[in-house]
Amino acid sequence: MILYFEANMANILIVEDESIVALDIKDKLEHLGYNVLNIVSSGEKAIEEVTKIQPDLILMDIVLKGEIDGIETARQIRECFDIPIIYLTAHSDEKTLKRAKITEPFGYIIKPFVDEDLKSAIDIAIRKGRIS
Repeated sequence: MILYFEANMANILIVEDESIVALDIKDKLEHLGYNVLNIVSSGEKAIEEVTKIQPDLILMDIVLKGEIDGIETARQIRECFDIPIIYLTAHSDEKTLKRAKITEPFGYIIKPFVDEDLKSAIDIAIRKGRIS
């Protein structure tokens, strides 16, 4: 059976500690047709939100406010929930990439990004998440 769905109807949680960047991402997502459920700035708040709102996808920055970074947050979310996570970060050094790979993200996008790259990564992640 083939599953058809409207990827643009996806509900997304943004985890980003820089409010101007977060609002820009939100605007881009909404322009692309996605539904942004919330924006949070810390890993702790992200975990709390996931339990309440159950997003279809999480866009996760690596450097966050709070005690845990985006990679640790993603690890904890992956342990308890089956929600695709795409890293959206300015960090592309080898050490960070190595840590991030362990969490099995559905994508890793380097800022600044092109809207089409973001849309493609989201659509693929949501499709893979719904099929698995």
